[in-house]
Amino acid sequence: MTPRSDRRTLLTGFGALVSSFAMKSGPAWAQSATGAADLILYNGKITTLDRQMPEAQAVAIRAGRFVAAGTDQELMARADAATKRIDLRGRRVIPGLIDSHMHIIRGGLNYNMELRWDGVRSLADAMRMLKHQVDRTPAPQWVRVVGGFTAHQFAEKRLPTLEEINAISPDTPVFILHLYDRAILNGAALRAVGYTKDTKDFPGGQIIRDAGGEPTGLLVAKPNAKILYATLAKGPKLPPEYQKNSTRHFMREVNRLGVTSVIDAGGGFQNYPDDYKIIEELHLDGQLTVRIAYNLFTQKPSEELKDFESWATQVKPGQGDDTYRNNGAGEMLVYSAADFEDFQVERPELPPSMEGELEPVIRLLAKNNWPWRLHATYNETITRALNVFEKVNHDIPIDKLNWFFDHAETIDDRNIERIAKLGGGIAVQHRMAYQGEYFVARYGPKAAERTPPVRSMLNMGVRVGAGTDATRVASYNPWVSLSWLVTGKTLGGLSLYPAANRLDRDAALRLWTEANSWFSTETGKKGQIKSGQLADLVVLSADYFSVPADAIQDITSVLTLLGGNPVYGDAEFKDLAPPLPPPMPDWSPVRSYGGYQPRADRGAGGRLAFVASCGCAGACAIHGHAHGTVLAANVPVADDKSFWGALGCSCWAF
Repeated sequence: MTPRSDRRTLLTGFGALVSSFAMKSGPAWAQSATGAADLILYNGKITTLDRQMPEAQAVAIRAGRFVAAGTDQELMARADAATKRIDLRGRRVIPGLIDSHMHIIRGGLNYNMELRWDGVRSLADAMRMLKHQVDRTPAPQWVRVVGGFTAHQFAEKRLPTLEEINAISPDTPVFILHLYDRAILNGAALRAVGYTKDTKDFPGGQIIRDAGGEPTGLLVAKPNAKILYATLAKGPKLPPEYQKNSTRHFMREVNRLGVTSVIDAGGGFQNYPDDYKIIEELHLDGQLTVRIAYNLFTQKPSEELKDFESWATQVKPGQGDDTYRNNGAGEMLVYSAADFEDFQVERPELPPSMEGELEPVIRLLAKNNWPWRLHATYNETITRALNVFEKVNHDIPIDKLNWFFDHAETIDDRNIERIAKLGGGIAVQHRMAYQGEYFVARYGPKAAERTPPVRSMLNMGVRVGAGTDATRVASYNPWVSLSWLVTGKTLGGLSLYPAANRLDRDAALRLWTEANSWFSTETGKKGQIKSGQLADLVVLSADYFSVPADAIQDITSVLTLLGGNPVYGDAEFKDLAPPLPPPMPDWSPVRSYGGYQPRADRGAGGRLAFVASCGCAGACAIHGHAHGTVLAANVPVADDKSFWGALGCSCWAF
């Protein structure tokens, strides 16, 4: 059978499978589980994460749930004439990945407008992308690079300069967000947002100015990131129909990477219920391809209690269905408890009022049986928050509420013990893969060895889950997180952790699957390929358990199923998932570049190695390494084999 005819065989009858994402549960599912399978995937290497049957060749699905896993022969006995079959061709299969901390609802509204530098390994390549996008973006739209990358992932180990950005785009506004550390705006963007000599600095942020007091285009968080996202919020927004299209493309992008569930952590400028209308309409239309459990993030300093009092009358945790449901409060509970994760500046001291403002919110949540999550980067923040939690727990037990801290990079063993005693959890993210170099520069390599101490958390019995904190402070790519958990390295290649604080591949994968189901109060419902659980799985482009450790970050999906329905397909499965309409608007960067960029295989002697060796972070006495200026010119500069090159210095080629 030819590959093409084989695809046609796989496709037969799939229309019924992809027509709806309604999930059956309870007695209706139990009754249907005894009949023939709707779908059988066979001839695979299936990692179930079910300790009773950790490996299988085949899996059977009926009514959106797994009904059995086992050998090909055992599972084919569950087929009848109507059963669809997919030959996995020996590929590795894992449960669908669950991101315990992402901002997918906010990110989806903007995805089609954003040029993603996620995964780009050369600043020169990033600048080529920027130049192309500037050329095709109409006025008054902006070109935005909104996080998801770090300067250390670039071979040049630096960010673009203001001069380079202005040379590429003198007229189209350009906004580049680097972590929650700084934003770079060209002159056109400064004019668009109206920042002038008379504009006052934001609290905890700084507008960098020239000798005459005029803004240069550099905005710096010190450490409050409000200056960054408030400036970004001034840009044009997509109309509602485009936001729907954008959200669908963002969901398809994370499906491409194997993500089937996300716990949405809310976010600044994401008001409930107004900014949830798009995702709720997509849910009602049956167009969600990611299961979303959303937390509510307070938006008004000094009015946080009022927010949660109001929301407690509008929605209840767990309200919704298996595709879209409320997950409680956070990650912002009160603004006075926010410690910003900018390791290029000193740790912020929280105000003395923090405990007094946090306690009534926690009491309200505990009284109403609301789970919560709290952003906490530093151990000092966790200590003070736990003092409040313990005080409330004395009156209202909180050990059954599935509450947890997010981040916890510098947590100590004493606070891990306190969290375990209170029945809480810790959701860790791969922010150190993007900021590890900055942490080491400030605190030293020894302090960085346990940032966060994931192995200690697990050994001490705390529930631990993994996520990304995408889309701004890090990328949404789960395989970067899995690589970081296993190798202990940053994207820039810096080794952070000794073996004692790294995980084996099985343990890391469990943090991205079954462990994360606790954080959305869905333990036993998903995260394993096991009878009765939701049929979410991923067929991988490469075998996670056997590829070199450095190659983990390059894995993608070739087939992603949500409730047994294909939501993404590639390679031999590329025709199984329903197509999406093209990204809107027609100038969208997603049309040209998609999302996360694959690593190019340049080899040891390739041009990325040359860029790194030429020291682009420093100054060239002849040319100043002004790559951005050259990229805007129509000249032949691609000579990386001779010293002189087309412009007298082959470094200009990059």
